Amino acid sequence: MHGTRLQAEVVASLGLVMLAATSVLAALLLQGGEARLRDWLGPALLAESRALPPPGAELLPGTEWWRVVPGGAQDARGTAAVAIDVETAALADEVRRTGTALLRPGAPWDPIRFATPDAAAGAVLAARVPAETSASLRAAPIAVAGVVLLLDVVLFTAFGASLLRRRVVEPWRQLAAATRALADGTLETRLPLEGPREAIDVASAFNEMSESLAARTTALEKAVVDLRDTNRALRRAREGLDRAGRLAAVGRLAAGVAHEVGNPMGAILAFLSLVERDPGLGEESRSHLARAGEQGERVRRILRQLLDFSRPPQTARVPLDLTVLVDEAAAMVSAQDRYADVEIAVACDEPLPPATGDPAAVSQILLNLLLNAADAAMLGERPVVSVRVRGAVRDRRAGDEDAAPLPHARADALECVVADTGPGIPE
Repeated sequence: MHGTRLQAEVVASLGLVMLAATSVLAALLLQGGEARLRDWLGPALLAESRALPPPGAELLPGTEWWRVVPGGAQDARGTAAVAIDVETAALADEVRRTGTALLRPGAPWDPIRFATPDAAAGAVLAARVPAETSASLRAAPIAVAGVVLLLDVVLFTAFGASLLRRRVVEPWRQLAAATRALADGTLETRLPLEGPREAIDVASAFNEMSESLAARTTALEKAVVDLRDTNRALRRAREGLDRAGRLAAVGRLAAGVAHEVGNPMGAILAFLSLVERDPGLGEESRSHLARAGEQGERVRRILRQLLDFSRPPQTARVPLDLTVLVDEAAAMVSAQDRYADVEIAVACDEPLPPATGDPAAVSQILLNLLLNAADAAMLGERPVVSVRVRGAVRDRRAGDEDAAPLPHARADALECVVADTGPGIPE
């Protein structure tokens, strides 16, 4: 619903107030004009009554004079050719009672009347100025009052409208426009701090609200982004748990298969050992049996490692030979047909410092590294995985530099470096 505009309503109210105030001022101006008219016209008519001039020589042409005696009898003087009117007769009676000369202007459209005691006992001289002459005498004060009234109302209304528009209406319009912009999503909207104190307070409060809303919106957007990232991380974690569950199932299956295959493999190795004792075998046959036994031992060793890998982790810190663990992990990877084309090169520096740790955990780490390296190497032109075991410095002595070669630094740890010829990880 559209109400009355503030500016029009306030200007109309101010105009009415100014019209009333100016009307009072105009009335005061008219009263002042009437007072000046009495001060000037009264003495002139009094002087004229004492020596009535001949017709046509009156102070105000057309003035009618009467001499009124007690009992109401009257005779015309000057140019009077008609009987005295009621209002003039009543004024004459009032002068007779009070004994004082009176000038009664009356309404602007009425003739001016005058009465004064005559020298004769009880007689009164009364006069009536023509209505046209009376109006002309009052025209100037009335015109001045009208012009003052009109100019006062016009100027005050124009000034009030301009002041109201600049100091009240315009700040409200700016506030309405800024509120619409804020509703449309323009959070950078700010109001200028200018104008009266109340407008500055409203603009300051609006700016604080805009800044608070922008801060809360930014925090909400950040929370939404964080929530999305958390949801993605949860999905990835759930997928990882699913994969871990599948891997656990595969591990249990592999352990079962390794256990079932291990028993027949042990029997095969036993029969090979029995056959190898036959004295009638030739050297070539013995060589073939020896190679078959080596491969069988290799299979059984791989099965044993697979069983060890599938068992629950039991942390142990015992002396270990990292070179042996690297060879076993490399053998497990090389035994898979998937990595038949991958060359695994193992190099060990001598001498190596003694080391302690958990063999199962180290084997698992080495196996994971070699599997990842083999998968990456298969993406290159020449798939090669290189493994190097060497001494390293974990706790350097005072004065040792980080880049100091081992001959000049005390080796107190083992280091296993796994590298591949794959394309690497993109940035």
